[in-house]
Amino acid sequence: MYSKIIVAVDVAAIEKAERIVPRAVQLRREGGKILLVGVVEDLPGYVLAEVPASISLDARRDAEAKLDELRKRHGLDSEMEVRQGAPARELLAAAAEHKADLIILASHRPDLSNYFLGATADRVVRHAQCSVLVDR
Repeated sequence: MYSKIIVAVDVAAIEKAERIVPRAVQLRREGGKILLVGVVEDLPGYVLAEVPASISLDARRDAEAKLDELRKRHGLDSEMEVRQGAPARELLAAAAEHKADLIILASHRPDLSNYFLGATADRVVRHAQCSVLVDR
């Protein structure tokens, strides 16, 4: 059982979060905490020149709304956090800052170089200082 669990939520694939949130609830120690973390990726510089400045703020608000809906659907009293940047880096930073003892994330859409696991999951597994559960 774990006392501080980070649940990585890809708001673009919320159906995967629907599977991993119940796992977090099962693995949480009595009195333990679950933190839902979503990451809004930075837009490349060449794209920023072509899109409205508010697009990042809109993406962040959308992510917050989806995390809140997920939390309510599962009856969680958990905290939630939306970060901005590279997903693996931000998940690892959140785990370190919150002293998490478990990160749960879903793996999906792997490319050829990360065929068996997926790029974000691969980086998190390799660099996390705590246990990691990857749902396939």
